[in-house]
Amino acid sequence: MALALSGPKRFGFPVSVKECLSELLGTYILVFIGSASVVTVSLFSYLSSIEALTLVALVFGFTVASIIVALGRHSGAHINPAITVASAVAATSKRHSLAPYIAFQLAGALFAGLSLKLLFRGLAPSAYLGSTRLGAGVSPVEGVTLETLGTFVLAITALSASSFFTHPVKQAALVGTTLFALIIVLGPLTGASFNPSRSMGPSIFSGYHTNQAVYWIGPLLGALFAGSLFRLVKESHDRS
Repeated sequence: MALALSGPKRFGFPVSVKECLSELLGTYILVFIGSASVVTVSLFSYLSSIEALTLVALVFGFTVASIIVALGRHSGAHINPAITVASAVAATSKRHSLAPYIAFQLAGALFAGLSLKLLFRGLAPSAYLGSTRLGAGVSPVEGVTLETLGTFVLAITALSASSFFTHPVKQAALVGTTLFALIIVLGPLTGASFNPSRSMGPSIFSGYHTNQAVYWIGPLLGALFAGSLFRLVKESHDRS
């Protein structure tokens, strides 16, 4: 039986310590390793933009896949407030886990941002600790639209993987591959966040705050659309 973190009487919802720590650790690993890859490739001037983008996409995709395999059995490995919102709306996860999951995800992102600052202090300042940034000529409205679309695709994939695949390796392969493809396509335009915590950690500790609202509004809108559509289709299928 899972332990309850302070119990339902104090916070109004039972929540597993293991689940919350899983989300904190998973988010920390994702934000730290993913953002560190952005900083690292910026140091190698001999890499072409396509090579750098591909390396970053591989790191993010493989990291997310690894986290799903390692931690998915504990919390579902959301490691992303947008995925947690989508799961709550789609009713594929417990509603009472929404607030604690997001809180621990954001905490993990903050710890990752601090770690990045300590590791890359004074190094590659132009990379802003791997902060997500809009590409040249991309407006905030366009950024929100693209982040909404990317998060919608990622969330639908994650919801489908958790609902239709029982083996964590299959879930990991589908989600990791989808994230890799999305970064390749949208990375040059928005930085391909699809995850408020991934953007928040590096942004806070690098001091780069330009257009960071894009990486909250877009992913959360995409999550709401994905969760609503998934639930609608699922309920329709269950009634038929």
